[in-house]
This record gives sequence, C-alpha cells and structure tokens, in this order.
Amino acid sequence: MNLTDKVALVTGGSRGIGYAIVEALASAGAKVVFTYVSSEERAKQMEAEFATKNQTVFSFRASAESFAEAEACYNFVLEKFQRLDILVNNAGITHDSLLMRMTEEVFDKVINANLKSVFNYSKLAMKPMMAQRAGRIINISSVVGINGNPGQANYVASKAGVIGFTKSIAKEVASRNITVNAIAPGFIGTDMTNKLNDKQKEAIISQIPLKRIGAPEDVANAVLFLASDMAKYITGQTLVVDGGLLM
Repeated sequence: MNLTDKVALVTGGSRGIGYAIVEALASAGAKVVFTYVSSEERAKQMEAEFATKNQTVFSFRASAESFAEAEACYNFVLEKFQRLDILVNNAGITHDSLLMRMTEEVFDKVINANLKSVFNYSKLAMKPMMAQRAGRIINISSVVGINGNPGQANYVASKAGVIGFTKSIAKEVASRNITVNAIAPGFIGTDMTNKLNDKQKEAIISQIPLKRIGAPEDVANAVLFLASDMAKYITGQTLVVDGGLLM
C-alpha cells in the first residue's frame, strides 16, 4: 500500500489498536496526527520513535467527546498540512455493567466517548474532504455492535450506532468521492484482553474458528486497505475482523 503524501488523523492512537493503525499508516507513507488523552510522555515517545524511521507523526491531546477539542485538533492538522485525506475514528472506552446497575452517568460517558466522538471528527472532516473532492473515513465499531453482549448495553449501543452513522454519512458524501466504512473487530489482543486469565482466554478461543485472538495489526491492515485506492469502490460497509466468530 502506498499512501505517500496522504494526511491521516487517528483518534485514540497511543496504544493497542490505535497505535497499530498509526504505525501501519505511517509505514505506508502517510503523515499522521493521532490524539491521546492521558499520557503526554507516551505520545512524545511515539513521535520520537517514528522520527527515527523518517516517518512524520505528531500527537495532539484531545478528549474525543469534546467538539471544541476536536476542532482544535483539526486546526492543528490543517495548519501543519493544509489537507486531510484519511480519518480513523478509533477512540473509545468501555464501562461494563448490567443495565439494572448502570447509572445514567456511565451510560452517557460511553455513548459520548464512542459515538459522539465519531460525529465530532466526521463533521469536521467534511469541509476539507469535500473541498478536495476526496477522502476516506474509517470508523472502528465492534462485533458486539452487530450481535449484542450482556453487561455492555452502553458499549453495544454506541458501536451499533457507529455502524448506522457510517451508512448514513456514506450516502451523504459519496457524490464527493468520499468513502465512509466501518470495521468491526472481534477479540483482539490489547490491554483489555491481556487482563483475562488463561481459562477465560481458552473459553474465548473455543468460539473462534481460526482458534486465536486477533492482533492489533489485523485491524490495522483492514484500515490500511480501506484507506487505499484498492478500496475506492467500497463505501457504507462494515468489515468484520473477527477470525470467523460471527459466522
């Protein structure tokens, strides 16, 4: 994949799947800005790491659910590069609880972080992409947004919402040569799954036809494909990356 001279923005790019996406896009030649919230030290380490490989990667502290902070991030991207070609809405959180025990605050927090954030960044991406008459928006959803999951009503609602949002926006901007797609990962090896004990991991793997938990790179490779010209006739779709879990 060759993304030389393309400019990409990745939300929640400092760890796990987000980091793998940043790495994949930068390795393909894109100039990348990623957002983070908590660790400035980690963000600066990443910038330095990519600089040693002559790759252009910048960090920007922004809370994904804040429209004002998203706008500040966009201004940063446009001041540096004067364009935006690829947006990856990856930022998200979980806060699991059975519905009877779930507070309104927890429900709203997950919806805002996972769904409103996609609205924020996608809305802001419209102006430069429509002016360019080209662009790629890739939204990270989840398999649970398709089949549901007990104890995650807030998270599932947010990820199902991402899929519906993706289809609607894809229809709005297709005439401007902007594609909008979603990726629905299954179980991926991140900090979250690494906390599971061996018995829990075995139970998960038993449900996956490919008999392994996915790697962040599996999702990043799907992003790379959808961001490239190889996917220029694909829009409004949800690409499931789950080792066959939903079959």
